[in-house]
Amino acid sequence: MNKTISDKKNSFSLKERIIRLMAHNPFRAFNYRQLSKQLGITDKDMRKKVQKVLSKILAEGIIIEDKRGKYRLDQKYIVEFSPDTYLEGIVDMKKTGKAYVIVDGYDEDIFIEQGNTGKALPGDLVKVFLFPKRKKRKREGQITEVIKRNKTRFVGRLEVGKQYAFLIPDHDSMPVDLFIPLNSLNGAISGEKVIAEITDWPDKARNPFGQVLKVLGKPGDNNVEMQSILLEYGLPLEFPDEVLEEVKNLPSSVPFEAAHLRENFKNVKTFTIDPKDAKDFDDALSIQELPNGNISVGVHIADVSYFVKPGSAIDKEAMNRATSVYLVDRVVPMLPEKLSNGLCSLVPNEDRLAFSVMLEIDDEMVVRRHWVCRSIINSDRRYTYEEVQKVIIGEEKEDPNAPELLTLNNIAIKLRKKRFHSGSINMESTEVRFLLDDNGKPIDVYIREHNESHQLVEEFMLLANRTIAKSFGVKKNTKTPRPFVYRVHDEPNGEKIGTLSKLVHKLGYRLDALNRESLNQGLNKLLTEVKGKGEQTLIERLTLRAMAKAIYTTENIGHYGLGFSHYTHFTSPIRRYPDLLVHRLVWEYMGGRKYLNQTELEELCDHASIMERRAQEAERASVKYKQAEYMSDKIGEVFCGVISGVSKWGVFVEMETSFCEGMIRMHDLDDDFYYLDEENYQVTGQRHGNVFRLGDKIKVRVKHVDINARKIDLQLVDDFY
Repeated sequence: MNKTISDKKNSFSLKERIIRLMAHNPFRAFNYRQLSKQLGITDKDMRKKVQKVLSKILAEGIIIEDKRGKYRLDQKYIVEFSPDTYLEGIVDMKKTGKAYVIVDGYDEDIFIEQGNTGKALPGDLVKVFLFPKRKKRKREGQITEVIKRNKTRFVGRLEVGKQYAFLIPDHDSMPVDLFIPLNSLNGAISGEKVIAEITDWPDKARNPFGQVLKVLGKPGDNNVEMQSILLEYGLPLEFPDEVLEEVKNLPSSVPFEAAHLRENFKNVKTFTIDPKDAKDFDDALSIQELPNGNISVGVHIADVSYFVKPGSAIDKEAMNRATSVYLVDRVVPMLPEKLSNGLCSLVPNEDRLAFSVMLEIDDEMVVRRHWVCRSIINSDRRYTYEEVQKVIIGEEKEDPNAPELLTLNNIAIKLRKKRFHSGSINMESTEVRFLLDDNGKPIDVYIREHNESHQLVEEFMLLANRTIAKSFGVKKNTKTPRPFVYRVHDEPNGEKIGTLSKLVHKLGYRLDALNRESLNQGLNKLLTEVKGKGEQTLIERLTLRAMAKAIYTTENIGHYGLGFSHYTHFTSPIRRYPDLLVHRLVWEYMGGRKYLNQTELEELCDHASIMERRAQEAERASVKYKQAEYMSDKIGEVFCGVISGVSKWGVFVEMETSFCEGMIRMHDLDDDFYYLDEENYQVTGQRHGNVFRLGDKIKVRVKHVDINARKIDLQLVDDFY
């Protein structure tokens, strides 16, 4: 054993051994005695040799003399001599300046202390040096290089002094303000919301330097705040000029020649079902009874690909946007209005081009036959979800399409039941909506209903997406996969499910997770049990967090949440670029042609997944802003709520009637000294033993609201309920 170690040591020269040792301890300085000890050198003559080699390496500039007689490796040589101690990842940064680096494929996030983040900012791609692993401690490191900035433009409030100005960024994870010289204000005045860009970050400067690019307006103005959120997440405000020029050349109606060689479904009863405020209708349903007693259901999807050609300015912009963004008060569309609300929208009583998935369904809900075609349709009626719901529950019996709607609903109910029996998880997240006045100020808040009419449409869209994925993801009459775009959902992480199981147990519920089948059944049972209870929203949210995130990819691993082996997004090409890609792929494969190679498709999938997450974050930010704005005139009012989270900073409470979340800060729990008990998801009083546990119902008073920070401070009201 000793001989082996000795042989390994001697396989490198003394110089190499010294350099490698320093490379593995790049921020520590050694004298020759410490180096000798670390290298296992005890002989007096060999120690003198270490001194000589150190002098030689110093002369070569590979090491520097940190203090008299103590040396460390020059930073620029660390990667060269110790590449295995470096990883690349994305920075998840906190307001305090502490951060985590998330490395793809690495088993844990790397913790970065405030002083070791360098010039990294949230979302940056960085190189991180790993410190030696310490027992029972998180893996730690130091950021040594910013490889690529996540963004260089920031939105915030400008504060102008006599000699200089600062931009205070809106995003609460930004750890530094931007220093703005007075000659770089671009006409902006103190207190305004602006966009600023980083221009430099001098080595010894604590803050990056920047310049104002554009003045947005006064904080608190609805349009200013919504624009700020879009810019904060790198989302567009308007279409480029070249896109608008192309739009001008589009026809005002469907060209006569476009219907050539298409299936004609204009005489088949067809209708759309959408939210009452929707303007873009990208899916429609038709229904016919066949002579054999089976039902033919048509899922007709707007044929955006006819008008948006690959490589056009409209297509490039749609690809960059990748998705429409839905803020509280507006939609930022993927496509210009002439397409999204006009030519492509399946409005009633107008000829429209479509991609149709025709499904022959028997009494056992088995699809006996299907075919896909390009078509032309003419919708008979535009329904809202509310109108269809009235038909379903029997309030609107005189509707001329009631028999067809009820038949579709009966089929949807059976499809849904069959899907859950096959392993689909009944995940329904709560969506907060606002009633706004003419100035965009929220005057009421409510939860969006998800009833039978929504489920009717949902089941047929799921069926169409699944059918397309299974039909075109492999070559016809073979099992050979071909380049295709899938919507996949990986199995949940076992550790997260274990945490969820412990958590719901503390709340009085049980989650069995012995295997995949029992986990799916357990999740459905849990989500059914909490329906209508105070902790419903909390448990639904916690369950969603335990799940993997659905993404777009060319690698088909199936969709765990839906229980499908094949699934794609085909049904919303007006608002999702991957759906448009799928339309193009289907058309190419229907004609026996080839499309993009897998590498190109995967890059587009990655971009679409990133943009989808950005859009979701912006949407959540707009909701949080409106929640804070809604509560801003309710200071001093008392609300019932449920504890939705606990941290070392305080207790989070979701108020029941407003669905807004605020925090009781730890220092405002002034009847005792409270500490966080992470294992039991609670904060506990040290002297009196009072406990505030996740899921507990309490009463709170609104203490303070910071609309710009989107935060609500609460106080505990003594009389619990």
